[in-house]
Amino acid sequence: MESILETNLPDIPALKHGKVRDLYDLGDKLLIVATDRISAFDCILPTGIPGKGEILTKICEFWFNLTNSVASNHLITTKVSEFPTELRKYSDILDGHSMLVKKTKVIPVECVARGWLTGSGWKEYKAKGSVCGIKLPLGLLESSKLSEPIFTPTTKAHEGHDMPLTYAEVEKIVGKETAQFLKSKTLELYKFASEYALKKGVIIADTKFEFGQIDNEIILIDEIFTPDSSRFWAVSDYEPGRPQKSFDKQFVRDYLESLDWDKTPPAPELPPEIAQKTREKYLEAQQMLTRW
Repeated sequence: MESILETNLPDIPALKHGKVRDLYDLGDKLLIVATDRISAFDCILPTGIPGKGEILTKICEFWFNLTNSVASNHLITTKVSEFPTELRKYSDILDGHSMLVKKTKVIPVECVARGWLTGSGWKEYKAKGSVCGIKLPLGLLESSKLSEPIFTPTTKAHEGHDMPLTYAEVEKIVGKETAQFLKSKTLELYKFASEYALKKGVIIADTKFEFGQIDNEIILIDEIFTPDSSRFWAVSDYEPGRPQKSFDKQFVRDYLESLDWDKTPPAPELPPEIAQKTREKYLEAQQMLTRW
């Protein structure tokens, strides 16, 4: 299986080619195409993960449908047969890899929910005893479960790293009412999905969301609960006090950390066995989470 690293729809206006997704402008709608690109440390890797875009699209569709009662979202359809006529001739490219969505005004905050202490949160806790200005109890271990999930937003950087924000800083950026909505909806979505995932044998350690505004309504956009936007751990293997085996791109990050690379472009190629193992982890996450 070959990787799809880029898309080109000649007569459809391209809006943005992101780290993973290519966006096309359809007026009041957007076409989002999930490629097989993968990024780590804010760098797009030259090696694709075969089938990754299709896996991401299936996971997003599943979660958008499952959480629609918790938060409205931008998904219209993933069926190419229901896309505008001018897109259907590209069905060989779009089938399984794309979503037709509502266009919104993007809110410039990454909304992060954490239920377990890991990643950058663990690093900050070791240094300061807090995460994004939220004081946590003493004596927590790496991968400890928090007593309650916390809201730890970041900036939404177009280039480079997203930077942590305090809740007060979010209020300054978007206003008090919107900040409160983002926090409450982020935690509500996270709790809903975490409880569901636990029944499937998966811990969602943390995740991030994006929101947009349309017709004075704030809705969920982009992607949700994918291996690109979340840390997934197996309940059966969980043990606090150490890093966890994951079903997400942490596997790729760990490989890259073992190299003599300064995390600036150009990123190194992934060996075929690392790309294949990553595909298997994404596929395992899809199968565990979306099976009924």
